[in-house]
Amino acid sequence: MAQSSHIEWTDATWNPVTGCTKVSPGCKHCYAERMALRLQAMGQPRYANGFSVTLQHDLLDAPRRWRSPRFVFVNSMSDLFHETVPFPFIRQVFETMVACPQHVFQILTKRSKRLRELGQRLPWSENVWMGVSVEDARVMSRIEDLVRVPAEVRFLSCEPLIGPLDALPLDQIDWVIVGGESGPGARPMHREWVLSILRQCRNQDVPFFFKQWGGTWKKRTGRTLNGRTYDELPRQLPVFSPVAEVMMEARRTTPNKRMNPVAGAQAPG
Repeated sequence: MAQSSHIEWTDATWNPVTGCTKVSPGCKHCYAERMALRLQAMGQPRYANGFSVTLQHDLLDAPRRWRSPRFVFVNSMSDLFHETVPFPFIRQVFETMVACPQHVFQILTKRSKRLRELGQRLPWSENVWMGVSVEDARVMSRIEDLVRVPAEVRFLSCEPLIGPLDALPLDQIDWVIVGGESGPGARPMHREWVLSILRQCRNQDVPFFFKQWGGTWKKRTGRTLNGRTYDELPRQLPVFSPVAEVMMEARRTTPNKRMNPVAGAQAPG
C-alpha cells in the first residue's frame, strides 16, 4: 500500500528502500532517521534494522496495484541512489515507474554523482520526475549532475534551506521547492534567502513551491510568504490526483507557459 503523505507537494510515499547515511550538512537533523528509529522502537518489522539501508523487495511492484492516479514521493525514508543500493534494484524501481504512467513519481537524491553515472542506463518516461536536494551553495554541483540525466521534469528541493542560494543555474530546471528545517534543533532559514530564490524563479519562469518556514514547531510558523501561499507545480499532472485536481482548477483561470499556480499563488511577485 502507498502511505498517504502530509508533504504538501505529493499525495503518497513509496519506500522500496529504507534507511540512509549522512552525506552533507543538510542531513544533520534528518527527519527520516528520527522516524525510522521511532518505528524500530515500536516494533515495526520494516524498520527492524533501524536506519540501516534495507531493500524492501516485496514493495517493488506495489504501484502496479494502485488504480487511482497520484503523485508519489519515492523513498521518503531513504535515497534511491545510495551507494549500497545495487544498480539492478534501482533499475527495477524505474521499470515499475515506467510501467505505471497513471502516476507521477517524484525522486530526490543527494547523491547526484551516482545519479549522473547511472542515469543513461535507466529507463525514463515523462511521469518520472527527478530532483536533487540543494540546501546551500556548497552543494550546487548537484544541479550540474541533475541536468545530465534525461528526466522529463527536473527539480530542486532547497530544504532544509540553511544558507543563501543567490546564483542558481535554472536554465534546465522545471520546478523549485523551498522549505525551512523543522523539528528539534532546527536551524533558522532567513527570509532574504527565500525571496532571492523566488526572484530567480520569476526571472527564469520556473514554478516555485514554498513548503514551510519550519522551526521547532512548524505548524506555528506556517507556510505563507508575502501574505500568501506558493503552490506551483510543473504542468505534467495525473488527472485525478488530489494535488492535481486543485491544480487543474487553477489552470482554467491562470494559464502560464511553464507553471500552474494552485489556490493562493497568483501572478509573479
